[in-house]
Amino acid sequence: MSTVIMQAVCSVDGFIADEQDGVGSMFAWYENGDVQVPLFGGDQPLRVSRASADHVRPLWDRMRVQVIGRHLFDITDGWNGVAPTEGGRVIVVSHRPRPDDWHERHPDAPYEFVTSIDAAITRAKEIASDGLICVSAGDVGGQAFAAGLVDEIEMDLAPVVLGCGKRFFGSYEAAAELLLENPTVVQGDRVTHLHYRVRR
Repeated sequence: MSTVIMQAVCSVDGFIADEQDGVGSMFAWYENGDVQVPLFGGDQPLRVSRASADHVRPLWDRMRVQVIGRHLFDITDGWNGVAPTEGGRVIVVSHRPRPDDWHERHPDAPYEFVTSIDAAITRAKEIASDGLICVSAGDVGGQAFAAGLVDEIEMDLAPVVLGCGKRFFGSYEAAAELLLENPTVVQGDRVTHLHYRVRR
């Protein structure tokens, strides 16, 4: 059975980007180590610390589907039609159709568009088999979390305070407290990896 993980790099005060989608120094750990970790099919390997590599590589190796929102798709231009992990697929949650020229520019892009988070997770589970489904934090991640569709949370906590911006849980507001299990904690260089299971 697949596992749904909500994931992002975030600041100490809980933001994944500022109001203009800038990330400041939060991604410094992607480039400050001596261990290469493939991303985007290996064309853009990251250079991270050994501790970070040992933590993220098993997660990324098992990742089969990435679920993102239309905003992230637009600001990255769908990562030029390439999935973040080798052999992976991307599902975009959007009420707007894909761009008119998307298929012409990226005929082999492993991307699908759906109109709701429920449809996205249902489709992702069909694809992922027993692999991981990664839901990007922010509004789409918050929707998945609110709907009870998230099994685990991966916060790559950077020692940065943004002050304001886009929240890790998006616009999610809880009617009641929700508990997580104690985290697995891995200390990297300029990042602390926190991995929680959602308590059912």
